Amino acid sequence: MTATSLPPATRPTQVTELDALESESVFVFREVAAEFERPVILFSGGKDSIVMLHLARKAFAPAPVPFALLHVDTGHNFQEVLDYRDATVDALGLRLEVARVEDYLADGRLRERSDGTRNPLQTVPLLDAINGHRFDAVFGGGRRDEERARAKERIFSLRDEFGQWDPRNQRPELWSLYNGKHRPGEHVRVFPLSNWTELDIWNYIEREQIPLPSIYYAHERDVFERDGMLLAVGPYSQPREDEQVTRRVVRYRTVGDMSCTGAVASTAASPAEVVVEVAASELTERGATRADDRVSEAAMEDRKREGYF
Repeated sequence: MTATSLPPATRPTQVTELDALESESVFVFREVAAEFERPVILFSGGKDSIVMLHLARKAFAPAPVPFALLHVDTGHNFQEVLDYRDATVDALGLRLEVARVEDYLADGRLRERSDGTRNPLQTVPLLDAINGHRFDAVFGGGRRDEERARAKERIFSLRDEFGQWDPRNQRPELWSLYNGKHRPGEHVRVFPLSNWTELDIWNYIEREQIPLPSIYYAHERDVFERDGMLLAVGPYSQPREDEQVTRRVVRYRTVGDMSCTGAVASTAASPAEVVVEVAASELTERGATRADDRVSEAAMEDRKREGYF
């Protein structure tokens, strides 16, 4: 009897690449739940953190997700993303902790940067939140295809008592064995999407029919061009005298601080259309749309050493 003539119940199941990635991520979530006492998921309402939360729900269904959520709010976030974040938390009955950069600016613990960008200011509130809540494992949505420094990370990435990362002192992860040991004061960053690409994320969003903030799909917005990027006109990003405002059909590949996150010209209005667009792109999403990563070749690595995501 051949495989094709077997009854449906016994016919070999074909495992797709997405199935394998999903299985690995689910395993990572369950491993952390078994090894750590107080894990937390970084959740901003961006597409990677949305997929990460979706995978966490799958890992523990039908039980609820056993972790709290943490968002470092720069005060310059896109409103569509914040609305999605709050609606998701309410719908799933999850606990959300918010560390606000605005609070640190108000009491003098941080100062505004001359360029107006607040993404680099997230590090101190993040580390304070981790220490204050005694989180010992912090899930992040970083992927290795985003940026060179993120490609150096392990899935379990140890941070010292100051929240700092040493790329030369990382543990081997052979045969999917993860070492979560850490001393008091240290914590581990965990990246369950490490082996996913932007294209994988969108294929998975399409397959699982995961809703996203509308900002990820084509819409009309007033924008101006700066350093090869289309920045939205808003309270935290204003054009200079020589920068012309036009109304364009755009979408966002990644979302962050409004003052440094650019849009891309696009008519993609569904996950399937975004998949086609991403497959043809020759630039990573951060390289194409994040001004804070263009400061220097080592911009992201420098921030990660200080405790950034």
